[in-house]
Amino acid sequence: MCGIAGFFGIGDQADIRRMTDALAHRGPDGGGVFLDGRLALGHRRLSIIDVRDGAQPMTNPASGAVIVYNGEIYNHLPIRGELEDRGHVFHTGHSDTETLLHAFEEWGPACLSRLNGMFAFALYQPAKQLLWLARDRFGEKPLFYTANENGFAFASEIASLRLWPGFENTCDKGDLQRFFAWNYLPGVRTIHKNCQSLAPASWLCLDLRDLRQEKGAYWQFALQPDNSLTDDEELAEELRRLLVQAVRRRFLSDVPLGIFLSGGIDSSAVLAAACKVADPESISTFTIGFHEKSFDESDKARQVANYLGVRNQVEYLSEKAMRASIGAILGQMSEPFGDASLIPTYHLAAFASRHVTVALSGDGGDELFGGYDPMAAIRPAAIYRRLVPSWLHRLARKAVSGLRASDRNMSLEFKVKRMLRGLSWPESIQLPIWMSGLEPYEIAEFFEKPLDARALYGDAERLFAANPDLDGLEQALMFFTCLYLPCDILVKSDRASMMVSLESRAVFLDNDLVDFCARLPMRCKYRPGQRKYLLKKALAGWLPKNILEQPKKGFGIPLNLWLRSLPPADAAIPGLKPWVIRKCSEIHAKRHGDFRYFLWDAQVLSRMAGGI
Repeated sequence: MCGIAGFFGIGDQADIRRMTDALAHRGPDGGGVFLDGRLALGHRRLSIIDVRDGAQPMTNPASGAVIVYNGEIYNHLPIRGELEDRGHVFHTGHSDTETLLHAFEEWGPACLSRLNGMFAFALYQPAKQLLWLARDRFGEKPLFYTANENGFAFASEIASLRLWPGFENTCDKGDLQRFFAWNYLPGVRTIHKNCQSLAPASWLCLDLRDLRQEKGAYWQFALQPDNSLTDDEELAEELRRLLVQAVRRRFLSDVPLGIFLSGGIDSSAVLAAACKVADPESISTFTIGFHEKSFDESDKARQVANYLGVRNQVEYLSEKAMRASIGAILGQMSEPFGDASLIPTYHLAAFASRHVTVALSGDGGDELFGGYDPMAAIRPAAIYRRLVPSWLHRLARKAVSGLRASDRNMSLEFKVKRMLRGLSWPESIQLPIWMSGLEPYEIAEFFEKPLDARALYGDAERLFAANPDLDGLEQALMFFTCLYLPCDILVKSDRASMMVSLESRAVFLDNDLVDFCARLPMRCKYRPGQRKYLLKKALAGWLPKNILEQPKKGFGIPLNLWLRSLPPADAAIPGLKPWVIRKCSEIHAKRHGDFRYFLWDAQVLSRMAGGI
């Protein structure tokens, strides 16, 4: 795992070194730069594969092409074999970087659909004067870029990009409002004008002769349920095979490797599959425990580990320790990110990094198999919409608004309020509003030049409209997989792990496993009263029954409680009326309203590296 940066235009060697130095936490094992006129490429390396020969920037002596690359290509060895058959000569032992460099030169951007892994890279072809950027299917690895009259620049993190002398540090007030509406930034957005992330599953080609950009997509997630798949036993067996195959691919490492174990179904599935790949006694798992019981799953994690015969290492976090770490963790984030589970995720990664360099995770399981709480409410919500008149809905919202906010994790009071919130808006945007920090009417009240609901939630609306033949449950899966997963879950995993120089690998995002899940009928994922049906069936012989039957808990923190004692955020937020944070803090402290996400988002902005 690594960090990359580069530019074409103004800047010099000192600038590219500053940009790469800002990414040292992503790659503490070494770094390098490449210069060619006005072009600069930089790299920081976390050595995982071919530790001795895999240094970057890497050049193909035959063509002069140069690559800087962040990620892992799990199927690079068979690709290398095919390239050798075509006459390519390799100079490293087994570097996936060199395989990627040659693959792109052989097939161009068409090679991207062959790659099974996570990646973000920049590749320079001096003979053609072209600079290529590309990103993996779900955007596991980040890549930001900017273009203006000063030239073009890119980096793994905005903190690095800001150090390019041509960067324009101007806040986009509209995207700042979207951050409060989503708790993260949807799509390719950042809060900086003229700065965005490269979309997952896409490439960008920059012609250095005239700075003309061309973009393309090489893959798109789509649900294509095959209702002819009726034999659940065969499907469960195939799922088991694919899980083991995905884990085996991700065991590719020249450095110590472990597994995150929460005690939930997804991480337990990864561990169970790993025990089919390696001797259980050789596997290390890592768990974070909490003293607040409604947030703690360490007992479940210990039970799974004992059942499978693996070593489970647990670190308990006190409220005091977590609160003390907030400033340091948020201070390393150079982009707004409001998912507060970043805090325990960071501590889990930091704990694991003291023992291993790579950790497997269960990210993606909830999205592919319908594991999130709102899935259970989609069909009842549709009935509610048909039968309950608007005036009665307004009365229901008013009635539950008087309930005191609970400090328990995912309390019934919280779920009911959130469901009624989402049902106040069109179906196309109900899910992001269900999970939002502020509703559109609050945005309208709190900001000086507010965006309307369509502008705030256009990404969700467009995704909904692009899939008119899907039912409500399928639309929900598309939302979680195409927006929530790449823009929240994977951002959290990458930033938390990279802060402590740990590589995190998402088993469920294996190409073959994802393609299999996309073909499954909805009955294999969600049934009334039962989520993740086929996954649980596949794991029935691998894991204890009570683990498979447990409700989803999530990786949360007592945010509601914390915010009643944290000093209100003191940063001036562009466009936000000056009285809002103080007033919402007072209401929240008295339990007269629940502004946990808004107040946390304000804390994030006030502590973010580089400010707003």
